[in-house]
Amino acid sequence: MKTLALSALLVFAASAQDIKPYLGRWDITVTPAQGNPYPQWMELTGKDGKLAGRYQPRGGAWQPIAGAAVENGHLIVSLTAAGRGPQTLWDFTGTGDSLAGVQKRGDQEGPKVAAVRAPALNRPMPKAWTAPEPIFNGKDLTGWEPIGNVQNNKWVARNGELVNDNPEVPGRRGPGAANIKTTRKFQDFKLHIEVDCPEGGNSGIYLRGRYEVQVGTEGGTQPTHEMGAIYSHYPPPAGAELGLGKWTSFDITLVGRHVTVVRDGVVYHNNVEIPGPTGGALDSNEAEPGPFFLQGDHHGVIRYRNITVSVPK
Repeated sequence: MKTLALSALLVFAASAQDIKPYLGRWDITVTPAQGNPYPQWMELTGKDGKLAGRYQPRGGAWQPIAGAAVENGHLIVSLTAAGRGPQTLWDFTGTGDSLAGVQKRGDQEGPKVAAVRAPALNRPMPKAWTAPEPIFNGKDLTGWEPIGNVQNNKWVARNGELVNDNPEVPGRRGPGAANIKTTRKFQDFKLHIEVDCPEGGNSGIYLRGRYEVQVGTEGGTQPTHEMGAIYSHYPPPAGAELGLGKWTSFDITLVGRHVTVVRDGVVYHNNVEIPGPTGGALDSNEAEPGPFFLQGDHHGVIRYRNITVSVPK
């Protein structure tokens, strides 16, 4: 009996040790055979030698993984279970802080997938900041450039405002219009920005091009998808009004991966940690500076103004 008990203990210990190198957050880049690479993200947790976790698809909110296991030196992460369609999974090999693999759907191999361990980004709050500097001059798009469907760029400078003239189509996206981003990149910062989002409109302010502060609405069914949310992670305060169809201001401080969001003088998020890139991010290179990025490919004529930034001295 002692021998059997010892054998069972050793098997459990080996299993628990197998998963330990894979626990934590991973920044992922997916590279299809055709088209541009795009970012994703996952977080793996372990309990009793078993893996669980969540992942961030290319767009939308994070999703729970269907399962994960270490098999013969491979980390197998099941994104979806077989059901209406074949199972989708990531098959990784590697050790330490990087993994390489392939995405599979059933028996079919798809894009290459590379993962690196996400940086902690634990930085202290700066002791001093520069004076606010305008990053939109109110006259033209100097310092900004369209991304995505640039042939259908609807962004214009008008009356001191940065305006997305994408026609409003309630309930769906507009006709593939471009997003827009700053040509400059930023690390830690204080951002002031004002927005007038129409009823039913939908946009977003991406910090470093990776973390979305939701502007507008996605219909009210998910609080983490509504005005002022850190998209899919933190909802606005309970009872907060959408306040669409009028000007509203955001003051956003991002240091490392901790963010504070104040809307019209009301604290929405107080130094909360953003786990990883949100849907629609430009890349998953979290340690690097990135641009401000405004969504314009959703519906609604969105107007921004008085955009300033301060950086640590």
